Amino acid sequence: MTSETATAAGSGRNATETFQKKARDAAGTVDTARVDAVARDALSALHDVIRRHRLTYAEYDALKAWLIRVGQDGEWPLFLDVFIEHVVEDVANADRKGAVGSIEGPYYVSGGPEFTGEGTLPMRDDEAGTPFLFQGTVTDLDGTPIDGAVVDFWQADDAGYYSQFAPGIPEWNLRGVCRTAADGTFKIHTIKPAPYMIPHDGATGALIEAAGWHPWRPAHLHLKVSAPGKQLITSQLYFEGGEYVGDDVAQAVKPDLVLHPVPAESGTGEQVTYDFALDPA
Repeated sequence: MTSETATAAGSGRNATETFQKKARDAAGTVDTARVDAVARDALSALHDVIRRHRLTYAEYDALKAWLIRVGQDGEWPLFLDVFIEHVVEDVANADRKGAVGSIEGPYYVSGGPEFTGEGTLPMRDDEAGTPFLFQGTVTDLDGTPIDGAVVDFWQADDAGYYSQFAPGIPEWNLRGVCRTAADGTFKIHTIKPAPYMIPHDGATGALIEAAGWHPWRPAHLHLKVSAPGKQLITSQLYFEGGEYVGDDVAQAVKPDLVLHPVPAESGTGEQVTYDFALDPA
């Protein structure tokens, strides 16, 4: 099989399995009062929508069938990350003074290959895409470089597929963990990704089509940046002038996250410098 045979259902199953493992690892005590408050308000908001739009039984039955299909397709992580997570992220990071966050998305996997200072992400010998150097410095809020900070990096390939979530792609393709050098710098050699459609042959795509929306995400890079005693920041970075930067289906683009690449000093491809200032934990 090749990556071109990937389906929304297959991607959804992988995303669901990954999320379930993450949830098990992070399992803790349930705060009954918080569940009561959030659930009541969420249901009340839904009740208001039903009354305002005078929902019919036919529409209600269609909703139930669609909700069942979301589960069958394994697309709850995809649906929630595309349409809900950007608001959760805004609330969670509202008080940060340093690096700007964005959504994680459904395709993060921990444990990528590690290197220090400078390195090239694992990729196929014939990996498509423009060579791209992503570099920068990780610092405290006061600008002091952080030695050994972790820059956990992942991205889709030039066709819009993520390793471990589509068949035919090497396990750690375009994924890696860079630890900063003593001066806080990092250099990650990769390829420049392209815009891609979120998996749309499943339940999430059915909603998008029925609503007359588009399923496209702008080209982007994913990162998690962390260091001892600092708050981890999860982010996505986009490209100036790129398609769908102003019309992202996931509504995750922020002005501070838009990159401005220049021709690479090596003479091949492009490069960009982007720094991360980490808030104290």
